[in-house]
Amino acid sequence: MGTIPLWLRTRMMSVFEPWDPARGAEIIAEHVHVEGATLVMLHALQEAFGYVPEAAIPVVATALNLSRAEVHGVFTFYHDFRKKPAGRHVLKLCRAEACQAAGGDRLAARAEAKLGIALGDTTADQLVTLEPIYCLGLCATAPSAMLDGRLIGQAR
Repeated sequence: MGTIPLWLRTRMMSVFEPWDPARGAEIIAEHVHVEGATLVMLHALQEAFGYVPEAAIPVVATALNLSRAEVHGVFTFYHDFRKKPAGRHVLKLCRAEACQAAGGDRLAARAEAKLGIALGDTTADQLVTLEPIYCLGLCATAPSAMLDGRLIGQAR
């Protein structure tokens, strides 16, 4: 694995709770009456745990009187949901056309080489997850990225 810069090791530490079924049920119960509850619950679970645990899918389905297949369909349709825990930091690189034209492929290759992982993977030390994302809306400052929820565009 390549060396991870100190600034990335110390910047915006994101810490997730370990999966706990009781805590998961509590999060689901908090959102049961919200409009669009399926998406809201899945986002809340991922925000708390860093991913949506497989065990949470039937709990969401039961709470909303849906089938597990319906909830699983929503979960798999949206690419932002994770099936396994993310690293301490999540670096998303825009893969849309404007960013590709502005050097996004080189940026992605450099990030993969520096971190020693491919897009979609997490470093062995669980420090960084590198994810593709399709359009961050920063085309004017392409190529763009997002680190732990913070947008980053190239200064011009």
